[in-house]
Amino acid sequence: MASAVVRCVGKLNSNRTALFLCDMQEKFRKTITHFPAIVDTSSRMLRACQIIKMPVFVTEQYPKGLGHTVPELGDLSVVTVIDKTQFSMCVNAVMSALPSEIDSVLLCGIEAHACVQQTSLDLLEKNFQVHVIVDAVSSRNPVDRMYALDRMKSAGCWLTTSESAVLALLRDASHPHFKEVQKIIWEPSLDSGLLQPGGREPSGGKL
Repeated sequence: MASAVVRCVGKLNSNRTALFLCDMQEKFRKTITHFPAIVDTSSRMLRACQIIKMPVFVTEQYPKGLGHTVPELGDLSVVTVIDKTQFSMCVNAVMSALPSEIDSVLLCGIEAHACVQQTSLDLLEKNFQVHVIVDAVSSRNPVDRMYALDRMKSAGCWLTTSESAVLALLRDASHPHFKEVQKIIWEPSLDSGLLQPGGREPSGGKL
């Protein structure tokens, strides 16, 4: 009897998933649409993933000119922050440090149509499953963000929200860290409108 084909539906497993936080730096503070909300959501993802003990990678694009990661992102004392000039986060310093069991990446940051998109496409080419956290990515121009999300979805990325991703990682209310992470989920979030129909749905579709 032939073995059944296992369908890939983008389920997350915390033991095989890493968090990528892309280029949330001082110079972008006044130019990126909904920057405070993007950083706030990314900070939630960082704290949740640290509690679950997942690998986290943070990059800075040309920090000499664009400044360092904004402090609001959170405690990076145990995270290696990697500077780069390449737009994609898939530089050798990141990829060589990625544990071999990792096959999925949660992706947050800026800009959606540049560094985030190029990171996602590079990861897909390397056979990673990529989950773009739509309430944690933005660009200077909302239109660039909209088409970038459409492009990434068409290429094979999963578009999801921060809360959906975190709950998918926990999977069960009996998870030993559920109550601690639940407190993060329940914190009031900054209203950006990014998850409203007019704020993000590419091609008129759903997430």
